[in-house]
Amino acid sequence: MKVVILAGGLGTRITEESQYKPKPMVEIGEYPILWHIMKLYSHYGYNEFIICAGYKQHIIKEYFADYFLHTSDITFDFTSGKNEMIVHNHTTEPWKVTVVDTGLNTMTGGRIKRVQPYIGNEPFMMTYGDGVCDVDISKLVEFHKQHGKIATLTAVIQKQQKGVLDISEYGAVKSFREKQSNDGSAINAGFMVLQPDIFDYLEGDDTVFETRPLERLVDEGQLMSYRHTGFWQCMDTVREKNLLENLWASGKAPWKVWEN
Repeated sequence: MKVVILAGGLGTRITEESQYKPKPMVEIGEYPILWHIMKLYSHYGYNEFIICAGYKQHIIKEYFADYFLHTSDITFDFTSGKNEMIVHNHTTEPWKVTVVDTGLNTMTGGRIKRVQPYIGNEPFMMTYGDGVCDVDISKLVEFHKQHGKIATLTAVIQKQQKGVLDISEYGAVKSFREKQSNDGSAINAGFMVLQPDIFDYLEGDDTVFETRPLERLVDEGQLMSYRHTGFWQCMDTVREKNLLENLWASGKAPWKVWEN
């Protein structure tokens, strides 16, 4: 089963980083967050990736073209009058990566539609290129196969950001407590499994996957959610990047399942 990763947006909420590179190429622990996502899928045996690129897409292509330069020790030998490169300790992954330029201003649904020729008539997985998670991909896929619907998304509880107040109709605060994880609502965390029928719900570049296509699936009873109670975090802002960076530096990054 192939894995589609949306990596073409402008990253406007983290312009401190995205003015230089696509948001999925922003580093956490010296590795792009895109790499972290791919390592999760690879841990569960899914090694064929289709990257929906757009904004500064050449940077993603150059990263994988020069993957050894980023991950291995290399000797550059000029002694024979030629530039010979010797790669040591070949640190690489069992990945097949297709990077597709899906356009600069294409919406999420349009990007998925554009890579249909690379997917074919088979189920596939899809997620966003700016969020890490410790979801069990094997259990997610099994859940999808069991219910037989067109689409499954991973649902997580979004924590409240502020303290919780219980207020009377007259404005008096009756109680106050700190936020808890169950105060929030379930949100779409990505990490989806989709049947090829999904392409019938996608029209063109202006299709926003999270609006009409998902709404139609809901209306038709074809959208299921896999409840994930573990770790999930997107990287929309510098504050969230620093949060992930600190977790990685501590050696306790929950999404680093490939070393657990």
